[in-house]
Amino acid sequence: MRPLLELSESVLSAAASQMKRTGRLVVLACVLALMAPVTALAENSVTAFGGWRASGTLEDSVAQRNVRLRDSAAFSAALDLAFDETRQLEFFASHQSTSLAVTPIGSTTTMRLPVKISYFHFGGTNYFDGPAGVGPFVAGGLGLTRLAPGLDGFESETKASLSLALGYSLPLGRYAALRVEGRGYWTLINSSGNLFCSGGCTITIKGDTLQQIEMLVGVSARF
Repeated sequence: MRPLLELSESVLSAAASQMKRTGRLVVLACVLALMAPVTALAENSVTAFGGWRASGTLEDSVAQRNVRLRDSAAFSAALDLAFDETRQLEFFASHQSTSLAVTPIGSTTTMRLPVKISYFHFGGTNYFDGPAGVGPFVAGGLGLTRLAPGLDGFESETKASLSLALGYSLPLGRYAALRVEGRGYWTLINSSGNLFCSGGCTITIKGDTLQQIEMLVGVSARF
């Protein structure tokens, strides 16, 4: 009976020792999982931006001079979804409230025409040095520009447009990042003087394209 008891104690001791080793391995595995790179769980993101936007020129045929939209703040949002290890699909929207100095037909007085500009683009991002969401990247998109005058008697316009951006994304932990980028916009205006005309033209704005450039700073929620 004594040898049997000694054998049982030996088996129980070995089992306890093995359970301790297994427990240590489980704990170590959990620690390593928690210490895994932050990019492993951060392939997608939603980003809210604030920025400052400047514009190129159009032509006021009445005053026979170039005019440009006033530089002003703009607000944007981007939804980026994982495509592969270094690329994402991107849905990008942006809005700016600005104004344009124009001269009505038959007048020598300049007035400011409020204009709201909205971009809606679909495209993607490509990260140069590593996984999507970390480091320098290039982005671009195609879509539509909505130009909406803020006075009665003028008609809103919807035009084809594209955008290109160069930026940097800095992770701020597992679920957040700071994103900085410069973005350029090109909108096909193709106007010989009838931009914003509604039934009849009170101003004559000409131009082939509208160019804008913007610096954006945003905070991304990563998931």
